[in-house]
Amino acid sequence: MTNRLYESMFLLDNQMVREDWGKAKAMVLDLLHKHGAQLKSARRWDERRLAYPIEGRQRATFLLTYFEMGNEHLVALRRDLELNERILRYLMLKVEKLPEGELELAQAENAADFVVPAPPADDAPEPEKPAPERRQEDEVTVPDLDLMNVEEN
Repeated sequence: MTNRLYESMFLLDNQMVREDWGKAKAMVLDLLHKHGAQLKSARRWDERRLAYPIEGRQRATFLLTYFEMGNEHLVALRRDLELNERILRYLMLKVEKLPEGELELAQAENAADFVVPAPPADDAPEPEKPAPERRQEDEVTVPDLDLMNVEEN
């Protein structure tokens, strides 16, 4: 089976990323290597506010990777990605070639002076909304059908 080139974007849980970006990135790369992927490039793409909450998270850090892999390993890789709670979402696409300048961007992240940017100001956690108070007129009484059958007999 021939290897194909894939581009993959991973949305990572910011809580893990804030603890240690290198550890978060290594977690994804270890999964790729476990399934026989030959990594070409991996870098932090961006941290962004999500269009809608995913598993209660409002923001995620995006990891962009390019790797070669035989398609016979894709099902097992996808299963592991789905089971990993730290990977909020992912997308894998088959591509023809590595984009121009991608290797340089990935190498810049591996430089000793690379610093993960500080989180933006809008990253404050969403305040919890109190549960609406229940009113007595909102309650519905449901008759016990078993008792009704006993009374009829």
